[in-house]
Amino acid sequence: MAVSRRSVLKGSSAAAAASVVGAAGEAAAAQAPAAAPAGQPSSGPLLQSRPHRLGAPGVLGVHLQFGTDPATEMTVSWITPQSVRRPQVRLGSPDGGHGRVAEAETRTYRDGLSKEEVYVHHARITGLRPATTYLYTAGHDGATPETGSFTTAPRGRSAFTFTSFGDQATPNLRRVIHLPDGVPSPVNRFPLYSSSQVGSPASADIVSAVERVAPLFNLINGDLCYASVAGAWGTSRPATWADWFINNSRSTRLRPWMPCAGNHENEKGNGPIGAAGYQTYFSLPGSSAASDEETRGMWYAFTVGAVRFISLANDEVALQDGGDTYIHGYSGGAQRRWLERELKAARADRGVDWIVVCMHQPMISSTRSAGSDLGIREAWGPLFDQYGVDLVVCGHEHHYERSHPLRGTLPNDARTPIPVSTRTDVIDTGKGTVHMVIGAGGNIATTQDDMFDTPQARVIMGLSDKVTSSGHKEPVYITEDAPWAAVRDHKYTHGFAAFDVDPGDRHEGRTRIRVTYYTFGGPHGDLTPVDTFTLERSRSDAHRA
Repeated sequence: MAVSRRSVLKGSSAAAAASVVGAAGEAAAAQAPAAAPAGQPSSGPLLQSRPHRLGAPGVLGVHLQFGTDPATEMTVSWITPQSVRRPQVRLGSPDGGHGRVAEAETRTYRDGLSKEEVYVHHARITGLRPATTYLYTAGHDGATPETGSFTTAPRGRSAFTFTSFGDQATPNLRRVIHLPDGVPSPVNRFPLYSSSQVGSPASADIVSAVERVAPLFNLINGDLCYASVAGAWGTSRPATWADWFINNSRSTRLRPWMPCAGNHENEKGNGPIGAAGYQTYFSLPGSSAASDEETRGMWYAFTVGAVRFISLANDEVALQDGGDTYIHGYSGGAQRRWLERELKAARADRGVDWIVVCMHQPMISSTRSAGSDLGIREAWGPLFDQYGVDLVVCGHEHHYERSHPLRGTLPNDARTPIPVSTRTDVIDTGKGTVHMVIGAGGNIATTQDDMFDTPQARVIMGLSDKVTSSGHKEPVYITEDAPWAAVRDHKYTHGFAAFDVDPGDRHEGRTRIRVTYYTFGGPHGDLTPVDTFTLERSRSDAHRA
């Protein structure tokens, strides 16, 4: 029985569940006893049975992640507040052949503040076909299965679209606001609620906006749900994570959202580097990070088409003290050694044209707020130059801006990057790396009004002995001119970028990525283009024997 992808996307959960269970349901029906006489309960099986016990948690926060090979591997994950029996995924396709089962591995952690235990179930599916759409149900005993679909990555040079943004936060209402005596409440005698952290309506609307584009996958550039802020404000960190996944599952059950860790994924009391939550919620492609349980999942890479994507954990090299704990240098250089191996291999691979890096804190930022970070410039900048990284997408600053293509630095203390071209519509990334700050994903503390009137930047050069009101060491800044600044959005508070990859052909020898930065509004994610430009470079297989 063939079921259309459209029926799943419309939310026809029962129909999709029936189709994906497919052969298994038919086999059970063939063995069923005859129907009971009228008025007596039937002992035969039901396609979708009632919970076998009271209180079985639902299947919530379904999210996808690519495996190490996105063309043949996908992981389906979901969260529960307690242990469950037989978590599994049933896999099918719009053309039939339903019934394959993938058992899920369950990971847990206990939050260091609330002592709540969280269970996350990861069903890793292998042996998939490239560029193929699959339907699935995710479930466990006693719960109604949740349905979804996904498309595997293409193998080899192909056209595809991905999106990117950071600093989303969580659009929940779990924090009770207590007004000062004498201040009237807008809701009279009833409780006044707000976000448990720094969420806004845009934190919800961006999910609909991404679905308007319907990319193959989304890169989320750190500072995901701000559970660390929720903990500091006396609300539940696990509840904040759950709210974030449940909000985003409108998209994440259909396409992977591939993350990097930001400073607010560092949660006090949750493991040696504060990342136990992040590491439990996601099952990410393998890398050298997996060799140590402390660093598992913190950096990784994957290839889609002819693009090598690399996700970095910038808290290790950033000078800024921005997390719950200061963890500068925690890998002892392991991440940098892995990054150099990855970049060297990617540039030697004739099947890879583009290198795209996803990381949180930026090398370039023209705001008066957090600013650029010398630690990142010194750690990653020489490698980006040496191996010709094409594009870097960041967050951390809650606005949008992009750089000219950059290569090398000025001989000054700030290591100011040097632009190799000032054209802003078509950019040859074979000559220099383009950096994009896309941190306007939903956080209420937007920074588009904090940018210098003329292109300048503050650069974090180190830390002082002074402590801020939030308990962090105060940064030491210098101000630099910013000849690297290309486009800066002073107007819009929130947005994301979409990237359309065009592999070109070997005869022409050029490949392109067409980029559109959108702002959005409303629950349906209405889109307005803000900035459009094209990246181009030579294909790695061009003009070679």
